[in-house]
Amino acid sequence: MLIGEAATAAGMTTKTLRFYEDSGLLPAAKRSPNGYRDYTEDSVARLEFIRRGRAAGLALTQIREILGLRDAGEAPCAHVQDLLSHQLSDLDRQIAELTALRATVAGLHATVSAGTSANCESDRICSYI
Repeated sequence: MLIGEAATAAGMTTKTLRFYEDSGLLPAAKRSPNGYRDYTEDSVARLEFIRRGRAAGLALTQIREILGLRDAGEAPCAHVQDLLSHQLSDLDRQIAELTALRATVAGLHATVSAGTSANCESDRICSYI
C-alpha cells in the first residue's frame, strides 16, 4: 500500500510515518518499480503499536526497546510490565504535584478575589504572590 494509505490505516500522518521510518522504528519500505514506498500490513501493525505506545505515554526510546526485543524474537511482556509500572508511578507523582499546585493556586485566587487593589503595597510587585 502507498504511504498515504498506510498512514491513514495506522491513524497518523504521512509526515509522522516518515519520521518513524527515518528514526528506525519502522523498517524502510520496499520500493515499487516507480519508486513509491510500498508498505505491508505488518508495517501498519507496527505503526499502530507505536501509536498505542505513544498514547500510553511511552517515549520513543522505550518503544524502540520493545520493538527491538520483539524483532530479536523475545516476548517483551516483562519489559512492558516494568515500563508501565514506572509510568504509573510517574503519573501518580505528577498528579500529586498538580493537586498540590492546584490547591496553592486556588488559595491565592481566593485571597486575591477577596482583596482590592487598595491592598496592593507599592514596594512589592504583588501583595498576593
